Amino acid sequence: MIFYFAWCFYPDFKNHLHRRPASRRCLSILTAIISFNGLISANHIFAKTTPNTNFDVTSYTLTLTPDIQNETVSGHETILLHAVSNALQRLDFTRNALTIESALLDGIPLSSTQTGDNLTFNLPTPIPRGHTVKLELIYHGHPARGLARSATALYTSYFACDWMVCRQDAFGDKADFSLKLRVSSGMNTLSVGRLLSKQIEPDGSEVHLWKSPRPYSAYLYGFAIGHFASVTNQVGLTKLTYLSDIAEAEELKRRLASTNEMVHFLSEKAGIPLPVAEYSQLLVKGDEAQEAATYSVIGMDELPTTNNDPAQDWVIIHELTHQWWGNLITCATLQDFWLNEGITTFITAVWKEHLYGQAAYNAELNLARQRLEKARNKGFDKPLAWNGDYPTLGIRRAVQYSKGALFMDYLRTTLGDTAFWSGIRRYTRAHAGGTVTSIDFEKDMETASGRDLHQIFNDWVFGVASQSTTPSSQPKNIISPR
Repeated sequence: MIFYFAWCFYPDFKNHLHRRPASRRCLSILTAIISFNGLISANHIFAKTTPNTNFDVTSYTLTLTPDIQNETVSGHETILLHAVSNALQRLDFTRNALTIESALLDGIPLSSTQTGDNLTFNLPTPIPRGHTVKLELIYHGHPARGLARSATALYTSYFACDWMVCRQDAFGDKADFSLKLRVSSGMNTLSVGRLLSKQIEPDGSEVHLWKSPRPYSAYLYGFAIGHFASVTNQVGLTKLTYLSDIAEAEELKRRLASTNEMVHFLSEKAGIPLPVAEYSQLLVKGDEAQEAATYSVIGMDELPTTNNDPAQDWVIIHELTHQWWGNLITCATLQDFWLNEGITTFITAVWKEHLYGQAAYNAELNLARQRLEKARNKGFDKPLAWNGDYPTLGIRRAVQYSKGALFMDYLRTTLGDTAFWSGIRRYTRAHAGGTVTSIDFEKDMETASGRDLHQIFNDWVFGVASQSTTPSSQPKNIISPR
């Protein structure tokens, strides 16, 4: 039952905070689940705790053969990791539906078990702290999540550790990623980083090698294969690529034309240019809205249907913003997930202010305010860095997306634009390529503004919100000019 819930509602969680109710295909399933099982916790999809964190992964190297028609994968994977605790006795990864055919640790066979949320490899002898080992895996299977297909294409969405072996919620464990995709002759591929080579095999198939430009959290890994129309564009030193199996080149140019201006806008706000040499956008059928390490997957249904409608104009800017806040700078754990999504939701509002004016900014934040009020009306309002269980995905995003955006607006109003944006640039530059906590963000905003922000952060982020600083008590935020 949990699987059906995740399948139905996960796209809505990753989509913008207020756009669309749960899709119709899920309503009967959800009704049955709730009546039988009570209120389902969001933590069935986002685990509150990560697997064993007594080791760090240095790199994932994969050779993968995806099957479009059957939505299956077979792969060979090499994981380099090192122990960060004494006498490491097991390796825990995220549980998935893959069949492990073979597992070798430095050439020694291992067996695997699946218990709870974990895929576990018990070690014959403990690994001492600081020692590096190589885990080699051969597997195949039909991933339960994370793959979507059309008649001619297959692509991934968020759940990387369902089609490979990795640690989905270990956001703080960034690792290098290299992927060889074995595909039919003439097929296009997309993955993390750059396409380094294409090799023709004796059977006529092709192997496309992709490699990440820097270490990334595992949830940001992904790939797509298919027959895609393609358009390329240059913005400064960055190559932009638009791909689709449902739109031709001219439509791609028109639909994604705003990306160029967005890159310039976000680079100025962040204080650093787009942090990838190549950024791609894959346009697919439906309502996808998902960032990956160096590209985004965007559903046609999420693009504006009319010109100059700020209410519809969100998905391109939101997913692009994650290249800075979420991908380049990543929250260390899900406890600080608002640093990924709250900042990005706020920046989406700032883009609308830039393009459409103050009223569009106000409207975006008012919708966030309404979302938070719905959660409060259900008796739920927590600090942004709260580490407890969220009863539903909707309530989780009301806090981490909506309240996070409102806190950013409150900081902006309190500090003024000069100090606020100086703090954002300081934070972005200081932690580029790394992981962060809410304390890091507080320190950088304090340094940039020269102010003690302890009480404000305690009210919004670490402690119980006070009425003196909640957004509903700040009507000037709605009407003050920027």
